[in-house]
Amino acid sequence: MNVVKATRQFESWLALRTRIEKKDLRLKHDRMKAELFPFFRATYYRWVQLWFETCPDLAKAPQVLAVGDLHVENFGTWRDIEGRLIWGVNDFDEAWPMAYTIDLVRLAVSAHLAVEAGGLSLKREDICETILAGYRESLEAKGLAFVLGEKHQWLRQIAEGELRDPVRFWKKMDSFPTLKQEIPVSAVDAIEHLMPASGIEYRLVHRVAGLGSLGHARYVALADWHGGRIAREAKALVPSSACWTECLNAGKLPGPGEILYQTIINRAVRCPDPFVQLRGRWIVRRLAPHCSRIELASLRGPDIELRLLHAMGWESANIHLGTPSARKSILQHLRRQKERWLHAAAAAMLEAVREDWAVWKKKGYR
Repeated sequence: MNVVKATRQFESWLALRTRIEKKDLRLKHDRMKAELFPFFRATYYRWVQLWFETCPDLAKAPQVLAVGDLHVENFGTWRDIEGRLIWGVNDFDEAWPMAYTIDLVRLAVSAHLAVEAGGLSLKREDICETILAGYRESLEAKGLAFVLGEKHQWLRQIAEGELRDPVRFWKKMDSFPTLKQEIPVSAVDAIEHLMPASGIEYRLVHRVAGLGSLGHARYVALADWHGGRIAREAKALVPSSACWTECLNAGKLPGPGEILYQTIINRAVRCPDPFVQLRGRWIVRRLAPHCSRIELASLRGPDIELRLLHAMGWESANIHLGTPSARKSILQHLRRQKERWLHAAAAAMLEAVREDWAVWKKKGYR
């Protein structure tokens, strides 16, 4: 099965489980054709297929509740219940029980692609070593969340940079067009449940964001409240595409599956965002200048980039420690691996992604 056939089959499966925004899906296909990094980000369903074919041994490594679609642009900040600024993984749409190695390899591949695209200025040989160092150290320490207060000042400076300025943020939000269509009652209920008070008037807008979930229904409510702006987003979720892939590999019809977004958040070593909640099949969250992902454009210099990759490795372990029974077996598995194993696996998966992209550019459909 090539990437075009896989995409058709996956999107047919997707359409049976959620409403598809066709205009956004066409945009996704165009972005997949334009550049390799967006193609990589948009095709996790295909990545899982390639993973089992390309890295069969690593796919049998100790299993955790994994992020799945982990990459360098899947990290951001939020406020915890104490109002503290927290950094970490901020998207768990594809959470699923998988070998721990899939997150590390995908994170490494994404960093290599970011270097190629000019988003990072690192040397390739440093990427995998740095990610692994952070991951191993976190496992050995049993993890620790990133609270950007008296610690991690370098990361706080990134999080509070110019690109996350409130004026710029709200100007961008106000530029989104007002929705002219009715939205599902369940989405309205999910959004209003997360509002700070009942009866707040709001404007519903259409926001295009992400790549893996581009095409899913996504609604944002914008409002003024007590002299300031607030925003709440509801995004439609389906079970991880890993569920779809595993069923196909086993020769079974893909079943309904389970959405594990809330489960992985609850289990991980982290200070959770009280404004991220799974409501039925909608993930709802607060949008704000400091409650969003960190853009690679905000980074300056290889020293900061290496520190950030180390932190990403550490945070990956924070998530995997949500499966506490796997910790010892993961450390044992890491000790048994050959030198540069992560580099070799990332190179193999990167080549497979390149081959898929060449096919998509030639035969991709609208």
